[in-house]
Amino acid sequence: MFKKAKKLVSVVVTGMMLATLTTGCLSSTSSSSATPTKTTPTAASGSAKVIKVSIGLNEQSPLYAGMKKFGDIVKEKTSNRYEVQLYPNAQLGDDLKATEALRMGTLEMTPPSTSPLTGIDPKLMIFDLPFLFPNKQVADKVLDGPIGQDILDGLTSKGLKGLGFMENGYRQLTNSVREVKSPADLKGLKIRTMENPMHLAAWKAMGANPTPMPFSEVFTAMQQKTIDGQENPITTIYLQKFQEVQKYTTLTGHIYTPFIVLMSKKTWDSLSADDQKIFLNAVNEAKVFQRQTGRDAEAGQIKKLREAGMTVTELTPDQLKAFQDATKSVYDQFADKIGKDFLAKVQTEIAKDSK
Repeated sequence: MFKKAKKLVSVVVTGMMLATLTTGCLSSTSSSSATPTKTTPTAASGSAKVIKVSIGLNEQSPLYAGMKKFGDIVKEKTSNRYEVQLYPNAQLGDDLKATEALRMGTLEMTPPSTSPLTGIDPKLMIFDLPFLFPNKQVADKVLDGPIGQDILDGLTSKGLKGLGFMENGYRQLTNSVREVKSPADLKGLKIRTMENPMHLAAWKAMGANPTPMPFSEVFTAMQQKTIDGQENPITTIYLQKFQEVQKYTTLTGHIYTPFIVLMSKKTWDSLSADDQKIFLNAVNEAKVFQRQTGRDAEAGQIKKLREAGMTVTELTPDQLKAFQDATKSVYDQFADKIGKDFLAKVQTEIAKDSK
């Protein structure tokens, strides 16, 4: 009886070992026979691919709203396979540092203003020319047309994928000294600008004393009277509460600058063709939303600046022409750096779209 039981146990153990070996062989065969493919996150696996986006402005800005719209579209169209994470207030670095991180492949996306990036591609200098675009509608046509695409395509060799343009908007002047209605009123005023040679040249041509300074230091500098004023789009002026330390705003509209939505080429190349199409379509939809959001908000923000005690000056056509005439020399000064042929091409397109 004992021998029979011992024999039975032996048979069971042997069977279990065979079963284990069989299972192990099946697993090994399954793994080794799988064809290596590009990793694609799936909603079911819970391993959504994270796309980090560095944004220089705060959560109340139209830019943040536009990039959030972009993220929502990507999430929906990819069935949650991608998670777009937004980092506002330059948490991951200013526009230039974030763009360099894209080029190194250590960050996925950023929508910087074009002005700090002129060292990467001289063609971007075109957007720093004073009084280039007569209105926002013409700017839209140029940015969304062949010229805009040419600029985006030119960034590929720089380690960047240009996806589209959102709107930073027309830059306006504020100061704490006096109302400005003519270039003569700018004489002696210390106006903060970006570290951008074309901006510096334009303000010198208009009679001001341009003072380059990091954006993060501007409010305190105006509060302490280290500088007299600054220039930025209305949305930035309002959301950064410059009305608390500035008395006068002049709607000069001296420079129109876009935001350029960039992705690291390393990240772009890792996407499937279908996902690349989804990301492009998402930017195209989000940019329309972002532009309109900013334009809808601007009129109300100007009203609120006035309610806060600011004197907001709208220039007459003749007054505006005086500023335009004062800056004509900037075009000749920087034509070679931008590229004379490219500049002529843009001006021709603007003239056509203005009709």
